[in-house]
Amino acid sequence: MGIWHRFEAIWLAQRGALFPWVPVCLACGVATYFALLREPSVAALWGCGGAALFFALLAARGREWSGPLLWAVALVLAGFALAGLRAHLVAGPVLGWRYYGTVEGRIVGIDRSASDALRLTLDRVVLERTDPARTPGRVRVSLHGDQSHFMPLAGQRVMMTAHLGPAGGPVEPGGFDFQRHAWFLGIGAVGYTRTPVLRLEAGQGGQALFRARMALSQHVQSRLPGQTGAFAAAIMTGDRAGLSLVTLEAMRVSNLAHLLAISGLHMGLLAGFVFAAFRLGFAAVPRLGLRLPAKKLSAFLALVAGAGYLGLSGGNVATERAFVMVAVMLGAVILERRAFSLRAVAVAAIIVLVLQPEALLGPGFQMSFAATVGLVAVFGWLRDAGWSRGPLWLRPVLAVVISSAVAGAATAPVAAAHFNQYAQFGLLANLVSVPLMGVLVMPAAVLATLLLPLGLDWIALRVMELGLRWILTVADWVAALDGARVPVVAPGPYVLPLLALGALFIVLWQGRGRILGVLPVMVAVALWGAADRPVMIVSDTGGLIGIMTEAGRALNKPTGGGFVADNWLENDGDDASREVAFARWSEDLALAHGVRVMAGKAAADMPDFCDGVMLVVMSATPDPPPAQHRDCQIVTPETLRKTGSLALHLDKAGPRLVSARDTNGVRLWNSQ
Repeated sequence: MGIWHRFEAIWLAQRGALFPWVPVCLACGVATYFALLREPSVAALWGCGGAALFFALLAARGREWSGPLLWAVALVLAGFALAGLRAHLVAGPVLGWRYYGTVEGRIVGIDRSASDALRLTLDRVVLERTDPARTPGRVRVSLHGDQSHFMPLAGQRVMMTAHLGPAGGPVEPGGFDFQRHAWFLGIGAVGYTRTPVLRLEAGQGGQALFRARMALSQHVQSRLPGQTGAFAAAIMTGDRAGLSLVTLEAMRVSNLAHLLAISGLHMGLLAGFVFAAFRLGFAAVPRLGLRLPAKKLSAFLALVAGAGYLGLSGGNVATERAFVMVAVMLGAVILERRAFSLRAVAVAAIIVLVLQPEALLGPGFQMSFAATVGLVAVFGWLRDAGWSRGPLWLRPVLAVVISSAVAGAATAPVAAAHFNQYAQFGLLANLVSVPLMGVLVMPAAVLATLLLPLGLDWIALRVMELGLRWILTVADWVAALDGARVPVVAPGPYVLPLLALGALFIVLWQGRGRILGVLPVMVAVALWGAADRPVMIVSDTGGLIGIMTEAGRALNKPTGGGFVADNWLENDGDDASREVAFARWSEDLALAHGVRVMAGKAAADMPDFCDGVMLVVMSATPDPPPAQHRDCQIVTPETLRKTGSLALHLDKAGPRLVSARDTNGVRLWNSQ
């Protein structure tokens, strides 16, 4: 057999298994759009959409070997166009200056910031002395100071005196893009207030679901005080404002944080419980069970319950994604198709990518689909191998162990890449916690909701409390174990894409050729192991500088810029505290790396400030501003506003200074 015939045989062997590649091709197009350094024109986006349609028409008339390739091209172009058009559709005013003054708005979101401050998201915003056409549609304000007099409620119109500004860029070049994240959330300004918040109106229309959510959250927390009640409110309504930083950290270190987010696990458990309850109910009434399509009706009612849970929980991206996946599964039951298959997962991924292409970049999308694809693939392989022929009593135990291990292994690289840590005892914590969520916590949550109108919800909530207390105890115990949290250095930009493509090739490709997927995985692991961290980083304000030493990164300040400093240390895979990092700093260390740090006003007194250094960082811009010197590069807050944060790398060719603008380019979300 010739090479061409062999290739054709391998290609034709993929027939019937190509549909799961559809979201992969769409995702490649979406990723290409977000990887660009310059925003494509609207005409170019429409051109890509037209080209996608053209290639789709060609693919419909293509041959067995050429049709799929043409479809792949069409889908990549479609993904690119969808991502770009979505970015334009969510466009809104972004505050282009630092604002201090009165802020009025309606509360549409309540959560907590990274510093544990209560945070409000406001719409219908009014800013003092600001044209409505330039006023952001939404702003997010953290509440500092004594706010004990104020109880935020959904739909309230409030007023405060606040500091606002545009969302900050990446804390370091190549880091997480907060501006892009805020753009797709519709948030045009972020800030804080230290003055008391005043309530102007008790509530406005259009916030019925939000008010119901927050009312239920407050009711649950009044029934179950403390962190148990906050945990219950989080999984029933999506309101995590009551959870303390200590609880959140324990859940993260023990790899149980996924139990807090209303995701596939919660939606699946709720839908499964409702489905099973109605199936048993129909079976208990033979006249109904024998005359009606009980299985299909049960699936439909479970779908309705899932839709209600989606609305009640706030409908964020993770919950929407979970509902889509559950809806596809239940739809397959109604249509008498296999519910758990890679095709069902692919349909869910397609729907999410079409509606919200930006979700591809978030850890929620990546972890959710990584876990789902891994579980479906592994249990499919085990089913084909006949593992279900074992003892009946052993199957549920094996299912829990295998599902926890597979989901943990599939999501571990994604979690490590995004959160810079690996939960070493996460499998243990999940094995003794996840089953309790399924058999006790989620059924009790459903019963509590049903009993609420009768005032008897306290019965189910008390049962629910038992399970939640156990999970919190496990989280605290595991988090306290030595080595529970293993710091992980941040990977380069190509690591996760290579890991994903390699793993998907192993799962989706038919035949022995799937072993080739191991190659990109090995390359990704090698790149991660050789991750290049900057020798020096300068924050986008110039106030914070970090220099790498043999002991870890040294910081020039013990306080201020805590969020930025914590991110730098986490990306380094360094679990040192801020105080320890500051103790590593010295002026001699900076000068030894060719950096001089100085106040702007001292520049006039030091005409030779470039002597012996290649970079001068001024914490304030002097008046008049210094001219660029031929012997060194001068960095001031004014220049950093244009470049963003800076990173210095030492390559074989010599020092290389990279800015956030170099890595992120000029895009819609950072050029307003």
